[in-house]
Amino acid sequence: MLTTLVASSKGGCGKSTVVTQLAAYWTQAGKRTAVIDADRQHSSLRWAGRRPDNVPAVAAIEGSRKALDRVPEQTERVIVDTPAGVTERDLEPYIEKADVLLVPVLPSSFDLDATLDFLHMLRNIPRIKRGKLPVGLVGNRLKPWTNASQSAIAELAERAPFPVVAELRDSQAYVLLTALGKGIFDYNSENVRGHQDDWTKLLRWIKRNG
Repeated sequence: MLTTLVASSKGGCGKSTVVTQLAAYWTQAGKRTAVIDADRQHSSLRWAGRRPDNVPAVAAIEGSRKALDRVPEQTERVIVDTPAGVTERDLEPYIEKADVLLVPVLPSSFDLDATLDFLHMLRNIPRIKRGKLPVGLVGNRLKPWTNASQSAIAELAERAPFPVVAELRDSQAYVLLTALGKGIFDYNSENVRGHQDDWTKLLRWIKRNG
């Protein structure tokens, strides 16, 4: 069972977007998939509950210290959505069983500063410090044609102790599809293909490290 932990100290950075899009990808790839939602807003839980009958279902579990014990048997992929302001103690129920950890980052000075503090906290967690839990940074809601986004990613790559493993562009498609309980991987149209390509590097990194 491949378990992906998605965490950040910063609210509104797109954790639930990463969780739900990965869930849509894996379930469309034929993998039995579950999300654990430890965030008080329960965005990922509600998304899974809204999935219509014409797309593969995603199991949804409310986060708790024993949530991983409640994952349905034969589940092949688990993605954990954590709350904003998460601490090392909050991560304890998941950190020992996670295969990879993703940290979404928005392209702003405030977000970069807050995230860097969080990353230095992560770096001192024993399992991460020993190199047993790979950590990847996900640049989120980027406008790649702007100097601001390009500079933010360059600064993140230079200052962060972990690699940038994906750059996801800003798009209303995520907002619209989330409201329907769907993701970009639930469609094969040309309109979403460019968005799907943004995830290729991330998916390869998870496969290589998970």
